[in-house]
Amino acid sequence: MKRRIAVAGFIILSIFIICNLCFSADITRQSKDELYQNIELFSDAITLIQSDYVDEKAPKDLIYGALQGMLSSLDPHSQFLTPDEFKDLKIDTSGKFGGLGIELGIKDGLLTIITPLEDAPAWRAGVKAGDRIVKIDGQSTRQLTLDDAVKKLRGKPGTEVTITVLREKEDKFLDIKIVRDIIKIKDIKDAQILEDNIGYIRLIEFRENTARDLNSTLERLTKEGMNGLILDLRNNPGGLLDAAVDVTSEFIEPQRIIVTTKGRIERQNLELKSNFSNPYLSMPMVVLINQGSASGSEILAGCLQDYKRAIILGEQSFGKGSVQTVIPLPDGSALRLTTSKYFTPLGQTIHGKGITPDIIVESTEVVTEKEQENDIKEETFRKLDNKSSKEETLKPREYKSDFQIRQAIDLIKGIRIYKEQVK
Repeated sequence: MKRRIAVAGFIILSIFIICNLCFSADITRQSKDELYQNIELFSDAITLIQSDYVDEKAPKDLIYGALQGMLSSLDPHSQFLTPDEFKDLKIDTSGKFGGLGIELGIKDGLLTIITPLEDAPAWRAGVKAGDRIVKIDGQSTRQLTLDDAVKKLRGKPGTEVTITVLREKEDKFLDIKIVRDIIKIKDIKDAQILEDNIGYIRLIEFRENTARDLNSTLERLTKEGMNGLILDLRNNPGGLLDAAVDVTSEFIEPQRIIVTTKGRIERQNLELKSNFSNPYLSMPMVVLINQGSASGSEILAGCLQDYKRAIILGEQSFGKGSVQTVIPLPDGSALRLTTSKYFTPLGQTIHGKGITPDIIVESTEVVTEKEQENDIKEETFRKLDNKSSKEETLKPREYKSDFQIRQAIDLIKGIRIYKEQVK
């Protein structure tokens, strides 16, 4: 009996501490009373498990299990992190690990690839944005949390992992074998003048030095005669919020709202404003997005769309617009808790909806008759050599074969003609 009382006391004390960490002081008295009534129910359940379950379980294991279930019931991005998982999260930020080079999320309850990072192992193996991972090395992902999946996918460089994906657009399952590697990312993948002084910049992530690198790139292209810009955010999964704000600042007037965050308590409500003193405001601009564009990409696209600074072209973006805060707990564990959501300057929500382009253009390659003939020839010889064709078919073509880029170029040319006519 004493043991049961001690366990119950431990549980109540633990929950009390967690509650004080997770809930703000302005919770109503009625909500607190309801909470404490249910804590008693929780305590009774824990005590019964301790006394009657077939195997003896340590109180901490039961508490950790309860916290994992509680956080996972909130939303796909909230999570209880054990001390080891919290350490792993810190390692994530250093980038010193072998991986596949994919950004993952939970969408419609399924483990979903937001985007494969270009030139990373998954991209080379043929993984696409929107693929649903249903198995990892033959094991179902049905009950896996996001972090459990990341753990299974990560490993030593040079080792293999096989993922089974559902590609809904093609209505088929694919087994894809991927060799892990150290992921090295360049924020700016491509920057050049395409034609008629139209600049093109492909931005694949928002990191600490992205805004500085972008500014240098814009200065270089301007010296080369750029007077129109295509900013390609396709398959850009986001990154650092501050970096996304700094990049967006390059294209709108100073002290304009770029994004707001809204939560339940006052300190979570923020207005992030542009901070660049000499932005690029005059040249016509098109921003490309697709279903692999998420978070920071959606902040940038949504802001420029609201202020009518750029025309957004492509496909509906992913819809990742929530903010997670990591709250350490006394024993080395932590809560990763969704505390607020992003909104565009005009108050449009991003989370779960994404950004709808001004002009919807689906991704379609423009293939000439000669290119098609060469492709058939190459495919024939690949079959004869019994070699995989995945990597070769994923090599980027010259920009004229990218239908969305071609549409963006024509759009900028049309804007120029219109401006000349209304002078």
